[in-house]
Amino acid sequence: MKIQDVLVMLNQMEADGVIGRYALGGAVGATYYLEPVSTLDVDVFIAFKPKQESIIVSPAPIFDYLIKLGCTMEGEHVVIGGWPVQFLPASGSILEEALANAVDVDVEGVSTRVLPAEYLAAIALQTGRAKDKARLLQFLETGAIDRSKFREIVATHQLTDRWEKFEKQFLGS
Repeated sequence: MKIQDVLVMLNQMEADGVIGRYALGGAVGATYYLEPVSTLDVDVFIAFKPKQESIIVSPAPIFDYLIKLGCTMEGEHVVIGGWPVQFLPASGSILEEALANAVDVDVEGVSTRVLPAEYLAAIALQTGRAKDKARLLQFLETGAIDRSKFREIVATHQLTDRWEKFEKQFLGS
């Protein structure tokens, strides 16, 4: 299983117009900034747009495209190169902004995009699961984020109360 297979496929999908701008998020996206952690899937954030004649967004064109190329479905995942991949909508202001500001990176010779570290940290704060809190601590402890930019994102997206609670609980401030 090589992540490059997933990235090549994502780039091809974008080139073919199956998806628009995409970026990696979740644990795989965080791996660009932090030490790798075990994860079950690859989270790919994309801007889903409904067809002109509909207000309902359907991921069917993505699945149809990938199945024609030999990929398989496992629950909500499409298996690409042995990796379960989940296509997630970049919906809501923080995800839309994160996708718009995604960082171009090179992963072992393959060009891709990842959500910026400060946004990944803010999304972890917003999501608030135990693994997200652990990831946020990892971002803070390793100095992988610009704290002033992170605080700006937190304030812009009305996460200040959550941040203050997190600080008291985990940072003793």
